[in-house]
Amino acid sequence: MSRFAVIDTETTWDDAVMSVGIVIADSETFELIDKKYYILKPFKNHGGMYTYALYVNGIKPDLECLRERAMDDLNKLLASYDVVAIFAYNAAFDYRHLPELQHFDWHDIMRLAAYRQHNLKIPTCAECYGTGRLKRGYGVESVYRMLSDDFTYCEMHNALTDAIDELEIMRLLDHALDKYALARIG
Repeated sequence: MSRFAVIDTETTWDDAVMSVGIVIADSETFELIDKKYYILKPFKNHGGMYTYALYVNGIKPDLECLRERAMDDLNKLLASYDVVAIFAYNAAFDYRHLPELQHFDWHDIMRLAAYRQHNLKIPTCAECYGTGRLKRGYGVESVYRMLSDDFTYCEMHNALTDAIDELEIMRLLDHALDKYALARIG
């Protein structure tokens, strides 16, 4: 596998997907190769906790369309890069919301980022369960700050910027892609 994808979704109050952000990255360097942002009609107008972030900082979607067209385009994008594995932070959420992509191998970034044995930046004073998992503070924003030492970082809750940030978390964790076999879901 020479390339992989990182995906993020944002949903409406009624739990419908209103936007999808995806990045394609190199499996060796974790460098971003390509990215796409989809806003789904009519759900963008249904309101959600992060509706305000759909166009944050002037970000424009590559496609603003019905879900079927977006999923068709997204599958073509993944096929064009021979992607077989998708990664997401708290991947069960995105996996459940994107049944059109469940034929891919899905992996949860959080399953490495939130565990002391896989994230060496977790402070010794942090409360963890016996399994090594943080008891609290293991969301994207907290983990990104921990790994990057950028304590001003704020998650934007825009599907594209969040996918980019989740790729950066993977890069900062500095694990080979095959380590994420521990984090496979589905």
